Amino acid sequence: MATDSPATADRTARSAIRAFLGAVGVAFGALVLGSVLVAVSAVALSAFGIALLSNPSLQILVSVVGVQGVAFGGTALLYLRYRGRGLSFLRARFPTLRDVGWMLGGFLLLFGLLVVVGRLFTALGIESAQNQVVALGSSDPTVFLLMIPLSFLLVGPGEELLFRGLVQGRLAEAFSPARAIVLASAIFAVVHYTSLAGSGRFAYIGVVFALALVLGVVYERTDNLVVPALIHGAYNAVQFAIQYLAATGGLPPVS
Repeated sequence: MATDSPATADRTARSAIRAFLGAVGVAFGALVLGSVLVAVSAVALSAFGIALLSNPSLQILVSVVGVQGVAFGGTALLYLRYRGRGLSFLRARFPTLRDVGWMLGGFLLLFGLLVVVGRLFTALGIESAQNQVVALGSSDPTVFLLMIPLSFLLVGPGEELLFRGLVQGRLAEAFSPARAIVLASAIFAVVHYTSLAGSGRFAYIGVVFALALVLGVVYERTDNLVVPALIHGAYNAVQFAIQYLAATGGLPPVS
C-alpha cells in the first residue's frame, strides 16, 4: 500500500498547524476587536453624557452590534478578502425544504441536549456559570426582549459566519470534516469564556461545546450556512423569551 513520503507528510502537518493557528488567531482577534469597539463606543457615549454601564439595554445593544455584528462579521469578510476568497467559500444560500427539516431537527436537538445536560448537572450537583446577558437581564428584563430580535439579526448570523463559515471552513481544508467540526467547536466554546459570570465556567463551556458540535454537523450536512445561523438565532431567542417570562413572573424561575 502506498504511503506518503516524509516530505509530503511534513507539508501536510505544517498545513494543518497553519490552519489551526490561523483559525484560533482569527477567532480571538475578532473577539479582541469587538472588545475594543465596545470600549471605544462607551468612551464616545460618555462624552455625550450617556453612561453605558448604567443602561443595561443600551449596553447589550452596543456589545452585540460591536462584537457579533461589526467584529465577527467584519473580520470574517476581511479575512476572505485578504485570502482572495469569494463569498462562495461560506456556502450560504436560500434554504430548501430539506434545509428546513434540518433546522427543525437541529433546533429540537439543541433544546434536548440542554434539558438532558441540565438534569445531569442537577443530579451530580454541578454548578454552571451564568452568561452576563442573563445577569443584566435579571436587573432589567427588557434586556431579554431586546436579545430576541438581536439573536436572529446579529448573534446567530455573526457567530455562525465566523465560527462555522470561516473557522470550520478553513479547518476543513487541512483536516477531515469531523476533526474540523470538533476543533471549530472547541474554539467557539473557549471564546465564550469571557462572556461568563460566576463559578462553573468550565461546565458551561462544556455545554457550549456540545451545542456547537450540533451546529457544526448541521453545517457540514446541509452545506448551507443559513441553516445553523437560523437554528442558533432561534435557540437563543427562545431562551431569552423564557428568561423574560421568568423574570416578569410569567413562568417559574429558570434554573
